[in-house]
Amino acid sequence: MREELAGVLNQAIKELFHVEIEAELTRPEEQFGDYSTNVALQLAGHTSKSPKEVAEALADKLQSIEMISKTEVAGPGFINFWLSDSALLASLGQEPAKKWAGKSVVVEYSDPNPFKELHVGHLYDGIVGDVIANLYEAMGGKVHRVNFGGDVGLHVAKAMWAIRRKLDGENPEKLSNVSEEERAKWLSEAYVNGATAYDEDESAKVEIIELNQRIYKIHQDDDHDSPLAKVYWTCRQWSYDYFEEFYARIGTHFEKYYPESTTAPAGLSAVKEQLTKGVFEESDGAVIYNGEVHSLHTRVFINSKGLPTYETKDIGLALCKWQDYHFDQNTILTGNEIVEYMKVVLAALEKFEPEIAKRTTHLTHGMVKMAGGGKMSSRKGNVIRAVDVLDMTSEAVKAAGGKADEPVMLAAVKYAFLKQRLGADIIFDPNESVSLQGNSGPYLQYAYVRADSIIKKSTNPEGVEASSKELNPSERNLVRKMSEYSEVVEKATDELLPSHICTYLYELAQIFNRFYEGNRVIGDERQELRLKLVGSYARTLKEGLQLLNIPVLDKM
Repeated sequence: MREELAGVLNQAIKELFHVEIEAELTRPEEQFGDYSTNVALQLAGHTSKSPKEVAEALADKLQSIEMISKTEVAGPGFINFWLSDSALLASLGQEPAKKWAGKSVVVEYSDPNPFKELHVGHLYDGIVGDVIANLYEAMGGKVHRVNFGGDVGLHVAKAMWAIRRKLDGENPEKLSNVSEEERAKWLSEAYVNGATAYDEDESAKVEIIELNQRIYKIHQDDDHDSPLAKVYWTCRQWSYDYFEEFYARIGTHFEKYYPESTTAPAGLSAVKEQLTKGVFEESDGAVIYNGEVHSLHTRVFINSKGLPTYETKDIGLALCKWQDYHFDQNTILTGNEIVEYMKVVLAALEKFEPEIAKRTTHLTHGMVKMAGGGKMSSRKGNVIRAVDVLDMTSEAVKAAGGKADEPVMLAAVKYAFLKQRLGADIIFDPNESVSLQGNSGPYLQYAYVRADSIIKKSTNPEGVEASSKELNPSERNLVRKMSEYSEVVEKATDELLPSHICTYLYELAQIFNRFYEGNRVIGDERQELRLKLVGSYARTLKEGLQLLNIPVLDKM
């Protein structure tokens, strides 16, 4: 509807002032119309008229358009528009503009490292990243969901050092003593023990550094037969199995997982090549990118032992994604602690692959903290596990008098994360997340169930064409809000902010509640029209919840 109105407005501008200009339409508060524009202020410079005179001429011209019921000039040159009831009703169900149609989009998120348990940050990334991918899809994009994690590096060596001690050496046969249920926790404990030893025991540190080189060599030699290799590959697979099971539980899925071991060779090759071209430089036996000349950090890309750092693995990742997808857009979601790190990686990449860097967007978020909690660290072992968040929320559902149903728990957690504006720290309160009285996922689930039950009570849910009736104020208010849905999806995608969808759905549910309190549906003389409105509301709410990956229920 916005595009249609903009087209009518642009045509009127051309006819009146012989100027080609793209008018911008915004959604004002309800008392100021359905749409508003300040295009008269822009046009004043192209004519001899004042902004107010331009606005008045346009308002008069548009008053005769069938889809517009009223125009009003406000201030020095703003024009407010009210759509006709039939135009508003016709706008219901319109899909968002397919701005990403025919384009390839890679969305990378969650990014857990094997040999560790998933923590609350991975949970948050998994939930938010998947919705960002949904937004691109809603606007026509061909989306590839990918995941990246470190299966090589010091953190792996730390875990493997402790695993060897647990197994009394490199004895892969003893891994059979670890039950499937214990594996994730067992690996996580090994990492914590290894990280502690690395920090506190100099001899252990030396052993871990040597072990790190051996693990890289396992990949270089494609070794699957030595005792150390058998331990490594088995434990790595345990991690991947655990990741897959957990992501399936929260409804997140990935097309491809990039281990660092597969991106490191591509990154190493590129960095070495660009070293000869002056993008990188040598320093004390290492290869660095001198970011200080660009007001960035100077970072090591290849260490003095010839091993790739995280930076080089990320360069390799970008090259591997490009090779696999030739993307139009590469969106990466991480915590904000690596903002400066990623600036350096992308700055270095831009020197030799400018198109890849140009098409890459790095989104960041703050820490996820529990209400009353402090900062957590996986290295110290006091991290909030992802599964703990789900379990605590299930307990909160039960404490609130509900059943510990997985769909309700997931709605609570997902919506609590998604409603927060991306970027800032997040305080998660399980009790608040499950409330049926506030701005929560379960509240919206119940809102849908309530609307669906109204439709099911009718023996004639389809009724007559809704456009055959004029709308009373509360009916119009509901229809007006529903007509905004496609625009909100577009805005959420343009700004990569799922919170816009959450805010909209909550406001829509509140408007529906006010409508339903003042307008009887079943048995009223306007039943057919109102059932149409309830049906459209239920479909909009359902589509929005599905966009947020929140389960839609038939009953609660």
